[in-house]
Amino acid sequence: MHIRPRVTLDNPQLLDIWVRSVRATHDFLAEGDIEDLYPQVRDAYLPAVEVWVSVDDSDRPAGFIGLNDSHVEMLFIDPERRGQGIGTQLLDHVRTLRGALTVDVNEQNPQAVGFYRHYGFHQTGRSPTDSQGRPFPLLHMSL
Repeated sequence: MHIRPRVTLDNPQLLDIWVRSVRATHDFLAEGDIEDLYPQVRDAYLPAVEVWVSVDDSDRPAGFIGLNDSHVEMLFIDPERRGQGIGTQLLDHVRTLRGALTVDVNEQNPQAVGFYRHYGFHQTGRSPTDSQGRPFPLLHMSL
């Protein structure tokens, strides 16, 4: 695997990874929630962050991480590639760029919470809703 900066041509594949990953890991979201979030991710969230992409030898994205300064805004792995260390490699990469990192994780996504804890993040706070005021609690974590 190789990590490189995102190029605009990656966006359709990254959005596909996002949708499939969310469906595989965010059991607390209804399909309508995912459909509502999709244009926001496509038009606002993805373009607003610094994105690093993990690609295979054929330059096919396997996962990506988005940063706002040293805050991890998004980390999504192709569900078919989970468990291969791609998320850890992406975190290692951005950690060399930024040092200390922070992240907000959906409390209702125990796989993600466990992943970040295993990596070394610790909880620094909790919000009862997400950033849009929806009833999806967030755990604030830092490394």
